[in-house]
Amino acid sequence: MSNGFRLGLFTTIVRPEEKAILAAAEARGLAVERLDDGEVTFGLDRPTTLPDVVLNRSVSHTRALYAALAYAHYGVPTVNAPEVVELAGDKVRTSLRLAERGIPTPRTVVALSPEAALRAVEQIGYPAVLKPAVGSWGRLMAKVDDADAAEQIIEHKGALGSPVHSVFYVQEFVPKPDRDLRVFVVGGEVVAAMYRRSSAWRTNAARGASAEEAPITPELAALALRAAEAVGGGVLAVDLMESPRGLVVHEVNPTPEFKTLAGATGADIAGKIVDYAIGVGRR
Repeated sequence: MSNGFRLGLFTTIVRPEEKAILAAAEARGLAVERLDDGEVTFGLDRPTTLPDVVLNRSVSHTRALYAALAYAHYGVPTVNAPEVVELAGDKVRTSLRLAERGIPTPRTVVALSPEAALRAVEQIGYPAVLKPAVGSWGRLMAKVDDADAAEQIIEHKGALGSPVHSVFYVQEFVPKPDRDLRVFVVGGEVVAAMYRRSSAWRTNAARGASAEEAPITPELAALALRAAEAVGGGVLAVDLMESPRGLVVHEVNPTPEFKTLAGATGADIAGKIVDYAIGVGRR
């Protein structure tokens, strides 16, 4: 039973993942406080009533980060911690951290103006991939095969005028099989892994890729755990590709979906997340 322990669930919408988390919490007799990221407000003074731990499932990087910072201000731990959300939610910061830790990752060049972005693409060579520094589900990504395509995409991004388009994150196009790998890490444990297959160059499940369970080899587990530890650990999805030079980590997701992964593997991912959050709240 809960013994008075309360889990906060901070959400944008209640997706299948959040429904699974709520079911896992109920099975453990936990009291759950549902926190809508569009409704909650955060003052500077500590509220009198707070959960023991907050499981941060907002789909917005900005909302997730500021909520985590506010709860840290109140002395309430979050899963994931604010520094993990901030680091793993930004591809530039993630790439820098992976490189610092010697973790294999695709060649990447960052530019801060359209003119520099064209040079960055030339440095990488064709084909190259342009990604937003913050984002998920494979959105706003572009594969450019020549200078004309690069110039058009960069000009278009510059014209949008949004801060998310003012940083140009350019990565090599990795010649991989028709799949990539997603490895789900909870704390210091790899709990499940899957191949995401697609005939398209983007293999996100949100874009229709098919999924199948992947064997968790010692090499795969070790690399995923290194990547998760590099960004601070917690509940993380580590995405990897099989490149000609071996496995490379191309992204670490701090608020990962897991419906497809749980369906492909049968792993009780929601239960693992809830148990981990309980442990964080009782430290």
